[in-house]
Amino acid sequence: MTFLRTTLAELRSTSALALPMVAGQLSQILMGVTDSAMLGHVGRVPLAASAFAGTVFGLFFIAGTGLLVPVSVLVARARGSGRLDECAQWLRHGLALAAVVSVFEALALCALSTHFGRLGQPPEVIAAVNPFFVIIACSLVPAFLFQVLRQFSEALGRPWPPMFILFLGVGLNVLLNWIFIFGHLGMPALGLTGSGCSTLLARLLSMTALWFWLRRQSGIRALLPRAGELFALSRSHLRAMLKIGVPAAGQLLFEVGAFAAAALMMGCVGTVPLAAHQIALSCASFTFMFPLGLSMAASMRLSQALGEGRREALRPIGFGAYGLGTILMGTFGIVLATGGGLIARGFTSDPEVAGLAPRLLLVAAIMQVFDGAQVVGAGMLRGLSDVKIPTVITFIAYWLVALPSAYLLGFPLHLGPAGIWAGLAAGLACAALLLARRFAQLTARV
Repeated sequence: MTFLRTTLAELRSTSALALPMVAGQLSQILMGVTDSAMLGHVGRVPLAASAFAGTVFGLFFIAGTGLLVPVSVLVARARGSGRLDECAQWLRHGLALAAVVSVFEALALCALSTHFGRLGQPPEVIAAVNPFFVIIACSLVPAFLFQVLRQFSEALGRPWPPMFILFLGVGLNVLLNWIFIFGHLGMPALGLTGSGCSTLLARLLSMTALWFWLRRQSGIRALLPRAGELFALSRSHLRAMLKIGVPAAGQLLFEVGAFAAAALMMGCVGTVPLAAHQIALSCASFTFMFPLGLSMAASMRLSQALGEGRREALRPIGFGAYGLGTILMGTFGIVLATGGGLIARGFTSDPEVAGLAPRLLLVAAIMQVFDGAQVVGAGMLRGLSDVKIPTVITFIAYWLVALPSAYLLGFPLHLGPAGIWAGLAAGLACAALLLARRFAQLTARV
């Protein structure tokens, strides 16, 4: 069989696994997108406050998510080797890690919220951001536990139920937003605080629903930890998880940290640029979920192939994922470039915000392919347990290329918000090229 035919055959398997994962990722980001869209009709200050809170919250959320990435990689590899007992071990250690990390991060976020006035943001934004921020900080606990259960189910080849539960969670969040934000069914209009309550309840119910679904599956029930087993941990398993999870968290933090710094730059410009940034970021985050889901599927397939001893399949799996990701993100780039004005008006009725957002969406359109390529590359390298060099690459791309470029273009060169986004695009392009080169080097030796 030729390399092209092998790649297409592997791509079919990767796509079948990726489809529900993409849908699941979309449902997660849709929760934030619908929050932004509904808050945009309350006013520019609640929208800007949600952008600021989401930026700070996102740093902690992505760090915890990175630490939990090993669950999918290691469960898939154990499944490929036919060791279901090891699958149960990785689940138990993942749940324990999620519980500890989520509680620690929630407490840290609550403490951090008392120092927001030092970050140079508009006073009206700082005044509005609490208690919304404290409430979404508490939602980290069910969110991280859900992440572990979801990755476990997906790595065992059952990605559809978590996806359906996530979509139900989005629908529940919209309904609760309608009740709590605007004050329906006898509830007072809580505005931004109501959005936080909706997010917390939706995440808590989604986590509970997935746990009970797993308990009802005869092939999975025996793998779930019993009440007294959750913290019966081994150092070797924790070390193996942290060996992958800590660099993975670093990679994600470098990227998200760059976007967080860009949001702070926007806040220094004013409330309108910060609100427009939130619209562009919501759209870019939405399209990003497609290559992210593809990246997760490719990572699991590469890890499982290693467990099965099929090293010759690594390149076909990887190059197939790269090709599909490029096609998807190129299409999204065209949509964002041509429909920016219509998209912006769907988020807000504020004329200043709606006028600036399309300019940022045009830059977002240009960087779509690079954004997709870098996340696919990073995910596949994690599937090969290659994390140290990619961590260095992401640090260089986002902190030595993206942020200095964003500051230079945005302020000294007076390009403003569009210049800040152009700097981010430069960093994404750097990461995409270097990570692709790393994958090609590793698989060439196979």
